[in-house]
Amino acid sequence: MVIDSMEKKRVIVDYKNITEDLLTLLTETYPYGYEDVVVKFKNAKGENVQSIPLETQDTKYLVKVGIELDKVVQAFLDDEEDKDEDGDIKELEESNLEGEDD
Repeated sequence: MVIDSMEKKRVIVDYKNITEDLLTLLTETYPYGYEDVVVKFKNAKGENVQSIPLETQDTKYLVKVGIELDKVVQAFLDDEEDKDEDGDIKELEESNLEGEDD
């Protein structure tokens, strides 16, 4: 079943509350940065807010941005790189152990 974009739930998320799944989507959707897609609007308090649009199968998100979001995204990417490096090291160690049985 395809959900029409007009029927999708709309959610505004602060970077402080962003989930790992949304961080993954954000980095996959905007691998070269999101400066060109920032949406500006006034919230209910009349404050100017900047956000990034993200969309899943059933929800349209606006993720509030600022300098702090940049830090959160960079920390997430660094953590992902560490996980990848750990996996590469583990694979190398396992292949070395397999070679010792010969």
